[in-house]
Amino acid sequence: MAKARTVGIGMDYSSTSKAALRWATENLIDAGDTLILIQVQPPKADHTRKQLFEDTGSPLVPLEEFKEINYSKQYGLTYDPEVLDILDTVSRTKGQAKVVAKVYWGDPREKLCDAVDHLKLDSLVVGSRGLSGIKRVLLGSVSNYVVTNASCPVTVVKGSTLSKP
Repeated sequence: MAKARTVGIGMDYSSTSKAALRWATENLIDAGDTLILIQVQPPKADHTRKQLFEDTGSPLVPLEEFKEINYSKQYGLTYDPEVLDILDTVSRTKGQAKVVAKVYWGDPREKLCDAVDHLKLDSLVVGSRGLSGIKRVLLGSVSNYVVTNASCPVTVVKGSTLSKP
């Protein structure tokens, strides 16, 4: 049996980050692995627990608690039934795969790279909106930055081309 891994998923609840989550659960997560849903809140987000955890991020929030809307709100986690269903399914069907969530506050590019080191991730999966060259230069690409700077392998799952005009 392969060594259990710790896999991070960058989650902003966009269709592309949900596609990245689905891809990871279908192609990467095996029995015994730990899947960490990583949500980065904007630095200006005003949240009750932000002052406690702004530097290190929230504690790891187990799926059982993350599924409780009041508990997830305590940490500023977004309550998304579609994401919770995917996570619940992987925890039940992938032979004891452990699912937890963590919230950071700040620039998503930097915080996702910090998470790789803090959480000792074996792999990180992120979605990409597939911005054109000029938009990517102007807006910056989280996935591009993370691929270049993270200290672990990064898989970028591109968004569907069907949603483009």
